[in-house]
Amino acid sequence: MRLLVTGACGYKGSVLVPKLLETGHTVVAYDIQWFGQFLPEHENLTVVQGDVRFFDTSLLNGIDAIIHLASVANDPCGDLDPKLTWEISALATMQLADNAARAGIKRFIYASSGSVYGIKEEEQVTEDLELLPISEYNKTKMVAERVLLSYADQMCVQIVRPATVCGVSPRMRLDVSVNMLTMQAITNGKITVFGGQQVRPNIHIDDIARLYIFLLDNPNVTGVYNAGFENLKIVEIAERIAAKIPCEIEVTPSNDPRSYRVNSDRILAAGFKPEKSVDDAITEVIASYQRRDLRDEDRWYNLRWMENMAKSA
Repeated sequence: MRLLVTGACGYKGSVLVPKLLETGHTVVAYDIQWFGQFLPEHENLTVVQGDVRFFDTSLLNGIDAIIHLASVANDPCGDLDPKLTWEISALATMQLADNAARAGIKRFIYASSGSVYGIKEEEQVTEDLELLPISEYNKTKMVAERVLLSYADQMCVQIVRPATVCGVSPRMRLDVSVNMLTMQAITNGKITVFGGQQVRPNIHIDDIARLYIFLLDNPNVTGVYNAGFENLKIVEIAERIAAKIPCEIEVTPSNDPRSYRVNSDRILAAGFKPEKSVDDAITEVIASYQRRDLRDEDRWYNLRWMENMAKSA
């Protein structure tokens, strides 16, 4: 298939696109490239630098399916400029969906977020629970989901609500829990855990990439799917890291009330099986650092990098 991948140069896209190329797809990778461009050269890859708010609809010519990853990622970055967040993460998604439908594209895969549920007291958070998003980032994801589902009679709509992603990517992120805590252990010999009893669902970056490919291969699997296969307390993540790289764990008070266990039985029942774990991600981050492939740099922290861009603008 000929695929359009938006946000293709981001944390997930930089792992997903090479896998798509390996499986024989042709890819148009669209990204504003705020955080750089780390995709490999390939005869079946076209990289287009652009702002999804001002998308050139001619790029849809010949496209069979869209994987829409582009958004302002995570709560702090979304709150940095709420107007920009709504324009990129909600309005641009609505425009892309409309243009895709007009162009006759029949497949649309959307990367939403497990954070759309907000604070939940239920032991298992399933796709049927009410969405009560808290932040601008969460709210834009919910709105984008609803817009896309309104096109379900015109194209195959597949929505993924990923848990917190972990593991190594060419466009690394060190502001997600497992990666961040692992880097703290490596560089400081100490992990600082705020609260610690909050439960977070996790998914390895290779598995989220494989899930998008699974959906491409299974157009009958439509609708909304959670994707998080390890529900762990933050302090449990720290303990797993400390088992691999000796370090001190300091627990301090937290005002973050978010704690929930994502249930992903629906996507498991559809036939998808995860292959990697949080432990694998920890091991890979440590190995990448020891090989000197990875360093603790500002560009791997979205909020820091966006604030630096704003200062230099």
